[in-house]
Amino acid sequence: MRAVIGSQHGGPEVLQIGEVAPPDPGPGQLLVDVAAAGVNYMDIYQREGRPPYASAALPYVPGAEGAGTVTAVGPEVSGFAAGDRVAWTQVPGSYAEQVAVPAALAVPVPEGMDLNVAAAVMLQGMTAHYLCHSTYPVAEGDPVVVHAAAGGVGLLLTQMIAMRGGISIATTSTSAKAGLAQQAGADHVTDYEDFAGVARRVTGGAGVAAVYDGIGQATFEASLSALRVRGYMVLYGAASGPVPPFDLQRLNPAGSLFVTRPTLGHYLASREELAWRAGDLFGWITEGRLSVRVGGRYPLEQAARAHTDLASRRTTGKLLLLPGEGPA
Repeated sequence: MRAVIGSQHGGPEVLQIGEVAPPDPGPGQLLVDVAAAGVNYMDIYQREGRPPYASAALPYVPGAEGAGTVTAVGPEVSGFAAGDRVAWTQVPGSYAEQVAVPAALAVPVPEGMDLNVAAAVMLQGMTAHYLCHSTYPVAEGDPVVVHAAAGGVGLLLTQMIAMRGGISIATTSTSAKAGLAQQAGADHVTDYEDFAGVARRVTGGAGVAAVYDGIGQATFEASLSALRVRGYMVLYGAASGPVPPFDLQRLNPAGSLFVTRPTLGHYLASREELAWRAGDLFGWITEGRLSVRVGGRYPLEQAARAHTDLASRRTTGKLLLLPGEGPA
């Protein structure tokens, strides 16, 4: 079968299309024909060799998220059958025509839902869900900052904050992206230069309850300055690079602040938690309450281009690889 192969760590050029042996579903696994695989920053970190994302063995097939149709069921699997449509995240090797998905990590895709949409929402949608429902649960009237609000997580997170009655201050880099954030329900939109000042003005000088920051190094210091007393700095990514070592004593005079670096795996700690988050997402999408923006679709052969486009921050919404499409 065709798959994207990373033979070494490095730039996008290390990703090449190749032939690999198709997976054989073992105990507890489903063999799935991949309709769409999600492209995420963690895939870039894996390609670059950044810990803890770097692949332990080379060569490797990148990707960890997707959706498709079950073609075979391994031993010790119940509740799934050939022909079922499923989606997943945290399954290595998803940049391929087929993948062996642990049944414990697969969720059924509702009838009528586009598999592209299901693939697009698994990692970023559940990330947005845990950020505003669990890490810092947004309450009615809570002011919060959402960085990169026109990105894949940002657009979904902004919509969920609006559902919960929060007040979102969205950062974007262009007027076009600002428009997308406003469409998603952002109450205030600003650039990265003055977002802390805007946050203070919007809150009458008090500061915001939380900052959801997937950018990292470039925004960390200003994000801290935007927080209210006992505010939450939720650092869930590092698109601009990792935050340097940090003196925790600084949190005291700044207002007894909280800083956390969450990751999705710790918020999918059980099958029940996975079903809750995926069920909410799929339900909201089916009801028309949550809009999913697919910002780019690429054949497997263009995985390197997808990585380049995502890292450049020229894109909005979710990028997908479509194994069923041939070279462009």
